[in-house]
Amino acid sequence: MKSTMQSSALTLTAVLHAISDSFGDGQALTCRNEEGDVERLGYDELVLRTARLANVLSALNVMRGDRIGTLMWNSGQHLEAYLAIPCYGAVLHTLNVRLTAEQLAFVVTDAGDRVVLCDSSLASTLAAAISAMPTVESVVVVGDLPAVERSTFEAAGKTVVDYADALASAADSYQWPLLDEHSAASLCYTSGTTGDPKGVVYSHRSVYLHALAACSGNVAGICARDTVMPLVPMFHVNAWGLPYAALMAGADLVLPHRFVRPATIAALVEGWKPTVAGAVPTVFNDLLGWLRENPGHDLTSLRRVFCGGAAVPIALIDAYRSEFGVTITQAWGMTETSPIVCVADPPKGCGPEQARGYAQAAGRVVFGSRGRIVGDDGQVLPRDGISVGEFQVSGPWITGQYLGGRNAESFERSEDGTVWLRTGDIGRINHLGYVQLTDRAKDVIKSGGEWISSVELETALAGHPAVIEAAVIGVPDSRWDERPLAVVVRSHGSDVSEAELQEWLSHRVVKWWLPERWSFVDALQRTGTGKTDKRALRARYAANDLLVTTLSPGSAF
Repeated sequence: MKSTMQSSALTLTAVLHAISDSFGDGQALTCRNEEGDVERLGYDELVLRTARLANVLSALNVMRGDRIGTLMWNSGQHLEAYLAIPCYGAVLHTLNVRLTAEQLAFVVTDAGDRVVLCDSSLASTLAAAISAMPTVESVVVVGDLPAVERSTFEAAGKTVVDYADALASAADSYQWPLLDEHSAASLCYTSGTTGDPKGVVYSHRSVYLHALAACSGNVAGICARDTVMPLVPMFHVNAWGLPYAALMAGADLVLPHRFVRPATIAALVEGWKPTVAGAVPTVFNDLLGWLRENPGHDLTSLRRVFCGGAAVPIALIDAYRSEFGVTITQAWGMTETSPIVCVADPPKGCGPEQARGYAQAAGRVVFGSRGRIVGDDGQVLPRDGISVGEFQVSGPWITGQYLGGRNAESFERSEDGTVWLRTGDIGRINHLGYVQLTDRAKDVIKSGGEWISSVELETALAGHPAVIEAAVIGVPDSRWDERPLAVVVRSHGSDVSEAELQEWLSHRVVKWWLPERWSFVDALQRTGTGKTDKRALRARYAANDLLVTTLSPGSAF
């Protein structure tokens, strides 16, 4: 027997129709300065401007399946592109504003972008790479384009289009095509920490289902009464899917543009009362320090705050809960997973201490995704919370391959045909589906034949009141093959010593994990997605570019 249900394609056009039909009273607020002043874009106007942008794409001879790059901040104009490009039938390719000129040219050319939408404040970034982008025909600029960059674009043979002028002269309506839900909607590249970035192509169906999952109670529970503030960039895994989830639910959006600074974030929270937010630990760590130096700010509108991209120190979670009444929840995912796979809410019936333990996990695998742990021999390990292996994931918003079929070894197919993504994360999973990740496979330290978790050392160090953040890498050792080097950023005015930090660790990790080698730095280098760049740290160590103090081996063993 077949069902009697209608079959409607799961495409982003459905999100556009929902806004038009039901949520015209919503709004997106784009921050315009460090004081937190905003520019309002009503959702009724968003629908109109999205249609106009589609007509601009048509005038540029954009064809279905063409890739359109966006070098833009979190803004109303970027939100227009989020809808117009995929609903037109083209592919939204969000470009990381932190990439070098060489990296930017690589991803644009690899993707085959024909058009790039660029914020005028980022025109110099694009101009530095434009001559190495042969596929790009047109540059559409949001804001006033400096004469120098205009000349550079034109000298490279690119047509330059003013975004505001083009939209003002475009028609108000557009006949949106019927799209295959499996067709490409958007494209993101991995951060490329172990080689060239790799493209991940999201389908309309995968983005739709991921947004639907984000709206569910086990993830963000977003509804039309919410205001969502994605502090994570819209160029990074579609801002964790938060903009699409907000639009799907009719929730308001607060978009920080380039002003992701503590004072501005505090002003936006107090001024517009967002209820849902998401950012990497660095953002919340910087905000915490600023709030302590500038007391009296109210953050209690935030009912759901996600933190991810790196392990979230329990000290950071404790501080926000005790000092500001805000619960930060760790979430785990990757560019390859759209990204949400795990959310670290404790199971029902937990006491405070047990719940605190769960808060430090990557989280429970959410509905729609599946996870498993696989040993070095390829065998699936028991879900006992003890067995350690590589974490692998599968599901409708998890990629089954990279663009161009690169790195095929990153995927496995089980006997039932399920494709599993090898995440490269090492950890364990228990019978309730909670995942505890202990390290990246490339970051785990093997000392004397035994594994040391850099993540657990970093988390313990970050709990010290004199430490802002820390990174631990493995370095060669003549006796043990590898030993941990702790690279620490001290809080302002602190003179905490290596020996004091080692003593602190001695009560929190096993004795033989204790680092002998220590280095203090002013700041840790970041990848394009805001993670600690451990590859850069290893290169600095190899080049003797880090001032390293070595304690006596006897103090560690």
